[in-house]
Amino acid sequence: MNRRAPLDPDRLAALRTEYAEGGLDEADAGDDPLALFSQWFDEVADAGVPEPNAMALATATPDGVPSVRTVLLKGIDERGLTFYTHYTSRKGAELEANPRAAVTMLWHPLQRQVRVEGRVEHVAADESDAYFASRPRGAQVGAVASQQSRVVPDRDALQAAVDLVEAEVGNRDVARPDTWGGYRIVPASFEFWQGRPDRVHDRLLFTRAGEDWVRVRLQP
Repeated sequence: MNRRAPLDPDRLAALRTEYAEGGLDEADAGDDPLALFSQWFDEVADAGVPEPNAMALATATPDGVPSVRTVLLKGIDERGLTFYTHYTSRKGAELEANPRAAVTMLWHPLQRQVRVEGRVEHVAADESDAYFASRPRGAQVGAVASQQSRVVPDRDALQAAVDLVEAEVGNRDVARPDTWGGYRIVPASFEFWQGRPDRVHDRLLFTRAGEDWVRVRLQP
């Protein structure tokens, strides 16, 4: 078996980007992190960043074993950030046992990052039904067929499960399975990061204080 040489540490050390796209001061940030998030998201989407709603979701078991994966943000309002998945997946099992999570959204072309932490709750069934109904039919069938995070013998076995669901459903609408639906992260904090020259970056942290938010600046 051929083995590749390990990555050259000098090559890794030489990978460096100078951040000089802008800054983030308190006056521009305002007092409402949801408003700032919405502004940044619109600017990122308008800039053509691919899948700007992609976010790295971190969960952990009750005894603190972490895991992280990328999911897609599908809604944000005063209640929190919403994403959809299988409740029986690894992340679903961890969220059921330890309903807290953190997400990071990195928008590198604009040299920005947002971090959110908070408790997690289920989205109401009617909201999950509405989102599931809006998905392409193939994605609906795939959600029914997949036992996410479970071992499957090979690709053919996975495709056979999809084909079976398609045959069973026929021309009827695909119903949302009870094991699939939405989670909402209820934010306790938002951190906004803007790259600046010489690694002296801007970091503004908003933390929940009752119905209000407290904003502080963090050192880079």
